[in-house]
Amino acid sequence: MYKRILDHLNVAILLFDDTLRLTYINSAGEILLADSARHLLGLTAYDLFRQADAALLTNLQQCLASAEPFVERELILDKLTHTITINLIATPIFENDRINEILLELQQVDNQLRISKEEQLLTQQQTARLLVRGLAHEIKNPLGGLRGAAQLLDLELNNPDLKEYTRVIIAESDRLQGLMDKMLGPNKLPNKSYLNIHEVLERVRQLIDAESNGQIIIKCDYDPSIPDIKADKDQLIQATLNIARNAVQAMYGKGQLTLKTRIFRHMTIGRKHYKLAIKCELIDTGTGIDPDIMNQIFYPMITSRAEGTGLGLSIAQALINQHNGLIECTSEPGNTVFSILLPLENERG
Repeated sequence: MYKRILDHLNVAILLFDDTLRLTYINSAGEILLADSARHLLGLTAYDLFRQADAALLTNLQQCLASAEPFVERELILDKLTHTITINLIATPIFENDRINEILLELQQVDNQLRISKEEQLLTQQQTARLLVRGLAHEIKNPLGGLRGAAQLLDLELNNPDLKEYTRVIIAESDRLQGLMDKMLGPNKLPNKSYLNIHEVLERVRQLIDAESNGQIIIKCDYDPSIPDIKADKDQLIQATLNIARNAVQAMYGKGQLTLKTRIFRHMTIGRKHYKLAIKCELIDTGTGIDPDIMNQIFYPMITSRAEGTGLGLSIAQALINQHNGLIECTSEPGNTVFSILLPLENERG
């Protein structure tokens, strides 16, 4: 029973005996250390943490000797492909008046920072959407009256030169109406069906390749083990294509765009925890995003390009939000990464 409970915790739990050999690890621990219990059990603390701060091993030995718990904050652990930052709590466990085990609780700080950032992003999106909806409503009402008045005036005029002015008013009213509709974001619910996420990315790849006349090098790094996801194919294509087109513009039509997919276990997206999630990354070698607008790129009308409308990323975020997902971004010159996070929930049968 206790094992089932521990396996559902988000905190990594590791149990060492009095020789500092690992005797138990829960599912979160396997994910954190990127290895299975079958390979990890029996290894020593030195085997697991030799790349970490040397003081950690000393503190574990002292914990056995003194029976005093200790805490390590923002400890760096080296993994095969990257480093992670964790908080660690070590607690000695007594049996028959002697210490025979040490319980370690490891919590990845990077995840906490990411979750906090996601919550802030969602709050900003919701606030911006409410403001935009209010603004669009206030603009669309008089805009409709203006267009109607121009149409009536056009019927009354016989002079073709004057009619040209009324037609300009009507055309510009229609343009503003379309802009307001885009600012409001998607106005229909997603029509979901089961699909392979790589169908979406391949469609985007084909479109970008055609639009760039082959000047953009497109690299695909797909995880073939990802199962089908229930989603609206057209909406996912639109969201991904908006990001990809921004990437092409940032590379001024020449560079490399990488489309990458991976599956993740126990991921928090926004405020909700999912057992499985897909991460689709679009990585470009462009100039990067201006740090001054980095925290506002998903707001409507925010753009660094004079000819841009600033609606592409806002619409993409809204479309992904309708799938309970989220778009994140990190950027530096030569390496901008847009990550589309989508929950993978098996609703079949």
